[in-house]
Amino acid sequence: MSIRCAVVGATGIAGQQFLAALRDHPYIEIVRLAASERSAGKRYGDAITASSGQLCWYPNTPLPEELRQMAVVDAQSMSLEGLDLLFSAVESDAARALEARYAERLPVVSTASAYRYEEDVPILIPAVNGDHAKLLDVQRKKRGWKGYVVPIPNCTTTGLAIALAPLHRRFGIEKVIMTSLQAVSGAGRGPGVIGLDIIDNVIPYIPKEEEKVEKETKKLLGSFDGQGISAAGMSVSCTCTRVPVLDGHFESVFAALSKSASLAEIEGAMRSFGEELNAETHPSAPAQWITVERDPFRPQPRLDRDTDRGMTTTVGRLREERVLGENGVKFVLVSHNTRMGAARGAILVAEYLTRKGYVS
Repeated sequence: MSIRCAVVGATGIAGQQFLAALRDHPYIEIVRLAASERSAGKRYGDAITASSGQLCWYPNTPLPEELRQMAVVDAQSMSLEGLDLLFSAVESDAARALEARYAERLPVVSTASAYRYEEDVPILIPAVNGDHAKLLDVQRKKRGWKGYVVPIPNCTTTGLAIALAPLHRRFGIEKVIMTSLQAVSGAGRGPGVIGLDIIDNVIPYIPKEEEKVEKETKKLLGSFDGQGISAAGMSVSCTCTRVPVLDGHFESVFAALSKSASLAEIEGAMRSFGEELNAETHPSAPAQWITVERDPFRPQPRLDRDTDRGMTTTVGRLREERVLGENGVKFVLVSHNTRMGAARGAILVAEYLTRKGYVS
């Protein structure tokens, strides 16, 4: 089996993460690279080379020579012939029009937020809400598309939803309060957080981030009724900040459960989460979706973000929390924002949809 894909937005940092993650994929093959008009017609290596001569390749693995030599095409006019799948890593404003055009014919898995909040669009993390993929049938019928658009969550939502999912399933959740300390890579390389802003500092506000996390968490943990998704009934409140860490979002989570559970039961639910969806069946999946550290000084971004290629969410400092009621629990977590929270997470979604017959 070979799935032929295009990466749209291939010259940006998110697009580059797709290229790095797909380099040795067993059955997804990159056959087309697309970007803006200013990069179109150039070889990929030339398109990401600055006027100073610097190769602006940001992943920590070498740029494969075959990709360096591949021609970049214009995302606006790209032919869809010979493709089975598209990965979209473009900004949300551009994604709105581009992804709709592509989805008329092909599956689109996106890192953009353009369609996340549409009623007929699932936000997917396979181990969390794989059954929401059935909403794609509704989307196709409603929009008259052969393909579809399926986005992954905001990178901050990802670790939170993975950590909460086993608790929501086993015990129910009434309330969640979360504070994030987010890595600078989440701001991108453009007009994000510049060095003089973030060094020796904490930025206490990330525009639109808190609203995204609150809305997406309830959608991810909601239920599919055959026609749409009913959001989970829990209350979610967040404070999202930026800190001087390169990669790995750190989050402090307080949750009120619907029924009583011991710390041992909570830890067991987390450790066993996602066992049915592992690297044997899905090449990008972690062997263990959640690890629970008992060392009170863990997790730490520098020590734990790269666990199992950056696909594992690491939880620590699991404790009882009585301020939120008798059934409260609190913990911290680290989730890799540019791997599970971006390209590798999107590739995992594509693997899941392939096994479910939505990509062929």
